[in-house]
Amino acid sequence: MNGVITIGGTTIAGETALVALAALALAVLLAGVFLAWRRASRQAEEAAIRADRAALRAEEAEKARAAEMQQRLAELTRVQSEITGQVKNMSERLDGLGRNVGQTVAETANRTQENLKRLGERLAVIDKAQQNITSLSSQVVELQHILANKQTRGAFGQGRMEAIIRDGLPASGYIFQPTLKNNTRPDCLILFPNGLPALVVDAKFPLEAWNLIREAATPEAMKTAEAQFRRDTVKHITDIQARYFVPGETQDTAFMFVPSESIFADIHERFEDIIQKAHRARVVIVSPSLLMLSIQVVMSLLRDARMREQAHVIQEEVMKLMDDVARLDDRVRKLQGHFAQTGKDVDQILISTRKVTSRAEKIGAVEIDDGEAPDTPAVTPPKPAKPRQNLPELPFSQVEEV
Repeated sequence: MNGVITIGGTTIAGETALVALAALALAVLLAGVFLAWRRASRQAEEAAIRADRAALRAEEAEKARAAEMQQRLAELTRVQSEITGQVKNMSERLDGLGRNVGQTVAETANRTQENLKRLGERLAVIDKAQQNITSLSSQVVELQHILANKQTRGAFGQGRMEAIIRDGLPASGYIFQPTLKNNTRPDCLILFPNGLPALVVDAKFPLEAWNLIREAATPEAMKTAEAQFRRDTVKHITDIQARYFVPGETQDTAFMFVPSESIFADIHERFEDIIQKAHRARVVIVSPSLLMLSIQVVMSLLRDARMREQAHVIQEEVMKLMDDVARLDDRVRKLQGHFAQTGKDVDQILISTRKVTSRAEKIGAVEIDDGEAPDTPAVTPPKPAKPRQNLPELPFSQVEEV
């Protein structure tokens, strides 16, 4: 390598040129190393700056959490103070309410005992009225015995009619042989309740004419006897209408008693004209069975009237009983209102205690990290809350939820 190198018109020996190139390469390498060192130094400085900033942010966050915790503790202390005052006030009110409730319960028990005593007395009156109704029912049952009795009672006429009426009606329900305002005397008057006109029962059936029919041996005698029976019966019907229909004293309808079921059946079968004239004259021809049925109807009317009289007594007692029950219900409702108000106040206290417990759990759940916080922007500490103005004291039932 003893050649010659020409650079820019300058001639340099070969060895000298190699030395120069080596020096130049070393200079370039040193420059690169220096630049790399400067870059590493700058990065280390930036990392240190970032670490300092992160530590500062972590310290600021820690201070913010401590300030927030202190603020929450102060708020909890204030709320606890308020609740303590309210609980104390409520305890005093509950003591007063307990005394009032005890007094009210005692008074209600006394009144209830008095009402039950009066109730027992009125139930005794109702029981007595029920016994009277049972007695009336037994009298109605006796009518069934009369209807079932097929034995002929006595002879014809007045005795048979009196026996049927006497067996079917109480003594106050009929009069035998009374005198009317027009000085006539019917065989019997059946009395109706509530001052209604009485019903006339006549037992003067023309039995002689009927006996002639039964004794007739020839068609001519039969025809004559039937004509005589028709005249006598129609005359008797007319006499009943004329003598016993007294306005305001008797009904405008009367009974003509026929003492035999067979005679009654023959009249309806063979003497239709007599039946029609009796209907037009408002005279009802009755047999023993029909008279008993009619007496049963009258007895039902009398029983209903007497039951209505007893029903008025029962109704009055029941109305008094309803008044007592209504007063008892009103007093029980008032007592229920006291207990309901007490339950409502206790519910308000439970709501406050639940909120205090919930806030305490939230405070207990706050965690303070000792490690390095993440790379987050700085947090501005919250502004302290304004103190709550003192509210006017309200009744316990109107205290709002804390």
